[in-house]
Amino acid sequence: MAYGIIVFLSPNKVATGGTAGLAIVFNAITHLSISSLMILINLPLILLSIKYLGKQFALKTIICILSISIFTYIFDLIKLKPLSDELLLATLYGGVTVGIGLGLIFKGGASAGGGTILAKILSVKYKFKTSNVILGLDTIVVVLVATTYNSIELALWSLISIFATSKLIDTILVGANNQKIVHISSSKNLTLLSALISDQLDIKGTIVKGSELGETENKDIILIEKNKLNTLKQITFQFDAEVRMIVMEAAEING
Repeated sequence: MAYGIIVFLSPNKVATGGTAGLAIVFNAITHLSISSLMILINLPLILLSIKYLGKQFALKTIICILSISIFTYIFDLIKLKPLSDELLLATLYGGVTVGIGLGLIFKGGASAGGGTILAKILSVKYKFKTSNVILGLDTIVVVLVATTYNSIELALWSLISIFATSKLIDTILVGANNQKIVHISSSKNLTLLSALISDQLDIKGTIVKGSELGETENKDIILIEKNKLNTLKQITFQFDAEVRMIVMEAAEING
């Protein structure tokens, strides 16, 4: 993620989403280093995350933010040269590189700070949709790019970078096809699990009442159409270690 910011995005005045994008923009305004700005922007959010999201998540996130900031500082210090000054190449490859970094961070059950932390806090406290909060922060970044550099074109390039990043995150977390149907079968009452999934992931599902083949034991099933598989697995197996989860590709979902 740090590499993508330093060799592709920042030199070409193209932003990515979240606090990394804010750091790129504020770097142009204040001339503070991107590494320092990432820590300054994320510090209050990290303190909030300990209260609302638990110490383990906060600790992982602190490690991620410090790692990104340290590597950004090192790449800056050794004067790592931009790999391209062509806006199309810088935008796409920057978005892809940052997306790979973020995807691996999310797969490890942490965050890179910023929008993800804010989204989690607001979803816990005020029931805001996570996707809406992240979209709102990315919109602020794009508007700041347009006003700071006085360029609508750079804002549009930043939108392409954010889009490329989101696609790479999806690919790393759920594979190339992100349309999935998840079947969760358990002998436990799945009403509690469905509530946990709904609250923590902001997704809906359907509980199907059933029994095993011998009809000696109830086996309820939840059907879910969504792509937040890594977190879904953690929630499900914490609820029931003997649960059966089947993930299926969905060629098309309508309605």
